[in-house]
Amino acid sequence: MSTPTAVPVSLAEIARIAGVGRAAVSNWRRRHDSFPTRIGGTDVSPQFSLSDVERWLRANGKLKDVCGLELLWPRIEALGGREESGLAVAEAARLMRAPRAKRPAFDISPEAVGLAREAARLGRAEGPRPTFEFLLQRWLETHVRQLSTTPPPLASLMARIALTLRLGEDDSSLTVLDPACGTGHLQAAAAEEYEGADLTLLGCERDPALAALAAARLGFVTEQRDIRTETATADALRDNPFAGRRADIALCNPPFNERDWGYEELATDQRWTHGLPPRTEPELAWVQHVLSHLNPGGTAVVVLPPAVASRKAGRRIRGSLLRTGVLRAVVALPSGSAQPHSVSLQLWVLRAAPASAAPAPPIQDALLVDATRFARPAPREPGPDWDALSSFVLSTLECLDRPDDDLPESAVRVPLIDLLDDEVDVTPGRYVAPGAEPSGTELAAVGTEMSASLADLERHLHYLSKLSFEAEEPHPTTTVGDLVKAGVLTLRAGQQPPDTATAPGADAVPLLSIPDLLADGAPSGLIPREAAQAVVEEGDVVVAGVVRAFKAWVHTGPPMALGPQLYALRVDPEKSHADFLAGCLRAPANGRQAGTHASSSSRVDIRRLQVLQLPLEKQMTYVETFRRLGAVETLLTQVADKGKGLVSGVSDRLAAGGLVT
Repeated sequence: MSTPTAVPVSLAEIARIAGVGRAAVSNWRRRHDSFPTRIGGTDVSPQFSLSDVERWLRANGKLKDVCGLELLWPRIEALGGREESGLAVAEAARLMRAPRAKRPAFDISPEAVGLAREAARLGRAEGPRPTFEFLLQRWLETHVRQLSTTPPPLASLMARIALTLRLGEDDSSLTVLDPACGTGHLQAAAAEEYEGADLTLLGCERDPALAALAAARLGFVTEQRDIRTETATADALRDNPFAGRRADIALCNPPFNERDWGYEELATDQRWTHGLPPRTEPELAWVQHVLSHLNPGGTAVVVLPPAVASRKAGRRIRGSLLRTGVLRAVVALPSGSAQPHSVSLQLWVLRAAPASAAPAPPIQDALLVDATRFARPAPREPGPDWDALSSFVLSTLECLDRPDDDLPESAVRVPLIDLLDDEVDVTPGRYVAPGAEPSGTELAAVGTEMSASLADLERHLHYLSKLSFEAEEPHPTTTVGDLVKAGVLTLRAGQQPPDTATAPGADAVPLLSIPDLLADGAPSGLIPREAAQAVVEEGDVVVAGVVRAFKAWVHTGPPMALGPQLYALRVDPEKSHADFLAGCLRAPANGRQAGTHASSSSRVDIRRLQVLQLPLEKQMTYVETFRRLGAVETLLTQVADKGKGLVSGVSDRLAAGGLVT
């Protein structure tokens, strides 16, 4: 009899199973000789046997409130292929709704069927839909580099745009089409946003696992409302399973940059009313596909990469879309809105001509909206400011059919005569004017903010002025290297991501580099978490090991990867305090003494940095002082920046005249 293969789990997965932080698991591993031994992985990312981990956690009382799904998911993930595990999740969803079903609906292994039945039992006990969403989310996170999904906030925004702008006469019923539906994010968003009783959701997906998961997700939607759903497993461009069917709205996030989309076999297809899409323009094939399925007055909202708005090969089709009044608006989204996260994607708003007997007035312009300013200034919260972004986009697009309404400064109506040139470029940033100078009210607000910052600064300076430094014998110190040997700290060095690292997805973490620190201090890149040598969590100490950028601070945001010459120190909270360590390390004299002094770009030997030797209870006074010093440094920077802006803004307003004398 063969020995069953062990299911591997990482430290992060063990932390989720036990409901603790990853640092706690690292401490268990260091302190308990009975902790399971590593069965794979690397020293940085070790892997352990799930069964061994479960036995150890139970024996040591660490599984009191754990969710059974946390123990089940690693076994589903270990099934192997993406399709097998995805179909197992879909089968589990089916069994949650039909517990008496005997035969599986999908061609999966007996092991996958058993795990699906186990997941269904947990789902019936803990809630079917939350259980399915948990398993689906884990599956998407595991295979994020192979899949592209539409984030729920973006899906909701697209559905609201389409529902707001459609011109159908019948509001009592609605048919929604998504020809590249993935796992059904856009269809689910449409069902949530539409309040009518008569709703039909049509979806098509060529990947069998994705189609099964989409049908499973929509199955839960139909339980709550009388909604009809049809999900076809097919290539929508080549096979078009809904040929002859019409929809009131179409929502689509099509695959990007696919050259093998059917150019040769579809050359004479009747859907290309605006021209045969070039081989290099598959996105324009999807645009015309959704248009061919719209009812009169129907609206489509499509996610597209920015190059589609300006590529030379597609200018003839773009020109036809504009001349016929089909392309009504283009919205440039902030980077990070959806995959690929490094690109500022666009929403194209398209509308079929209404079925009115009277001829409609000719379309004179297109609405171009630049919403890229809603990107968050730092990656502490992934994605843009969705609330502000959605409010801005919806309120702006409501002006689409009201040409006399004033538009915000980030939107403009561009006459077709200006767009229909040799390029037919509909990129919003090319036409949207830069922001206006700050008003007098805004300048007054800056002054008020500066006054508040100065008051805080005065409070901290008062505390620091009362400090007493008596002439005593110097306190003993130790080095970071000695603290690492003593088990007080763990030290990890950042590295440049390998060239073979896959594209970042949902599991991506911000990447901080020395050039980022020298610029604005915010990470400028994203990498897959498993490609990072050092990932800092909240409470870790980060040290920049270069003389010109030497600093140390306690990380307070979400996980972040470190590039070369950046180091992560994790403190044992029972032996030292992270703020105390960071305060000692960032002393300028410390960096000078540990540096090589060859040049400003010389490295700092992290292990030689000095730290005061004080018991934990005596460190707290130092911690308070270090925190106030950090607050003073931050406030000085803020006051300087606001002051420069205030001086510049007032100078411009004075030079323009209008001062009341």
